[in-house]
Amino acid sequence: MIFSHVLIRKEFRRASHSESPSRRETSDKIPILLKPIIEANKMQVKNPSQITKGSALKFVILLGVVSLLADMTYEGARSVTGPYLEVLGASATAVGFFAGLGELIGYGLRIFTGLLADKTHKYWTITITGYCINLFAVPMLALAGNWQVAVLLMMLERTGKAIRTPARDAMLSHGTQQTGRGWGFGLHEAMDQIGAMTGPLIVSLVLFVNGGYKSAFVVLLIPALLAIAFLLLARALYPRPQDLEVEVVNVQGKGFPKVFWILLSAAALLGAGYADFPLIAFHFQKVSLASESVIPIFYAVAMGVDAIAALAFGKMFDRFGVPVLILATALSMFFAPLVFWGGFGVAMIGAAVWGIGMGAQESIMRASIPHMVSANRRGSAYGLFNTGYGLFWFAGSSLMGVLYDISIPALVAFSMAAQFAAIPLLLIAARKENKEKA
Repeated sequence: MIFSHVLIRKEFRRASHSESPSRRETSDKIPILLKPIIEANKMQVKNPSQITKGSALKFVILLGVVSLLADMTYEGARSVTGPYLEVLGASATAVGFFAGLGELIGYGLRIFTGLLADKTHKYWTITITGYCINLFAVPMLALAGNWQVAVLLMMLERTGKAIRTPARDAMLSHGTQQTGRGWGFGLHEAMDQIGAMTGPLIVSLVLFVNGGYKSAFVVLLIPALLAIAFLLLARALYPRPQDLEVEVVNVQGKGFPKVFWILLSAAALLGAGYADFPLIAFHFQKVSLASESVIPIFYAVAMGVDAIAALAFGKMFDRFGVPVLILATALSMFFAPLVFWGGFGVAMIGAAVWGIGMGAQESIMRASIPHMVSANRRGSAYGLFNTGYGLFWFAGSSLMGVLYDISIPALVAFSMAAQFAAIPLLLIAARKENKEKA
């Protein structure tokens, strides 16, 4: 719901006289040792002037810590799921198809979970539920006896991410209003990718000491538990993230603006042309480009570059807008020939280029939506946007898996063509953005 300034002031007056029931209920669920921290840091907002950039930044950072630990868990696992499925007997077609299906589930369900979040306003409940499913499916991979069971657990992990992401991003959009959308989402993505870089390194270390894939999945239970603990802490400290946004965007009209659909179309093409990393890792394993303990390092490099790119492009977005994504796309479209045709060094560069595209897309696209959509519809907008992106990612990933078994040059050509086709749409979106600013 979008509040007027009068309603906002009334809400803050009520908050100044009594603690909300949601805060008391949450406090009871937090371990006793955390209660002093909560009481010392709890956001007590008495009027709009007390909503500072610092309090908003703390919220963004706290959710960033959750994402860091969560990505350490599931991205650590995803760095080896391609080779793990290959060891269990899966084909390249199966890896490509199920990697794409996982992304389809991870993105496709968001249209429904986003609508559910906006309809029920249970943003925290939905977020916590999704994280639990998302994270605890990873250590269960250690119990998989065949590749079919492993695939089912991979699908469950993606389902959990689909449940929690629109609600979390809607809450995050409130915190980024004062920090700058691009910088706020870029910072969150950077912390996210620090975890995504650390997780594969942990897995690589476990494999290096001959622990095996199953031991690596068990070790990833530790960051999963820590992520849930910090998520509950965030819920206790910020039960109403919407209070962080004083100036609420009020977009008129029943549907989403035209620029939203143009940007979604461009994102769909980018998703179609972006090979999922399990297929890339499968290729490295198949051609013996690197040992199984070294392959996760390629993913770690990609995630490290992703983090830097998210911060840089996010900051640039706050100043220049959508054209920044055009620059990123022009760079990232060359990842395919580098990773599928290159030797060790060239493939490592390709992994870094792959990370540039992911960092730019994850920060800029999420940062764009709050400028286009009212606060009470952002869950739905994020859900719809990610569903379209996921559908095309699934189609593209499945096709590239088939093309890999037929012709790697055809795979590379398709990947580059799909990403290049997104550039004209991004140019149109940039022009519309400039007209609205003028």
